[in-house]
Amino acid sequence: MAFKLGKEKRGIKNSGNTPIFRKNLDEGVVAEANMDGSIFIDKDVKPGSALEKKAVKHEMQHIRDMKSGKAAYGKDWVRWEGKTYPRKDGKIKYAGKWSEEGDNRFPWEKSAVKAEKK
Repeated sequence: MAFKLGKEKRGIKNSGNTPIFRKNLDEGVVAEANMDGSIFIDKDVKPGSALEKKAVKHEMQHIRDMKSGKAAYGKDWVRWEGKTYPRKDGKIKYAGKWSEEGDNRFPWEKSAVKAEKK
């Protein structure tokens, strides 16, 4: 999930009418799902590549989770299944430990990683 907005160039739309934009993302970030239902993909990810397809599947799961109310986020928090976790400086405190955003140990990331394989 992401919390960065700015000028972006419209990219593609998937079959679910989810707007996908290409833009410069932080180092090591391939894609981000946004609370407004859009997805950002790093401009260096080749259009149509396996990496792009995997990223869209992953971020679409985050979008579905947010639309269903299962997940949400703000600048300084992430909510999963009704429980809110602190978020600061690119990290989230989960199970008493601060871990990098996108860590596959988070349950919301496990859900998205599973969706990549479908």
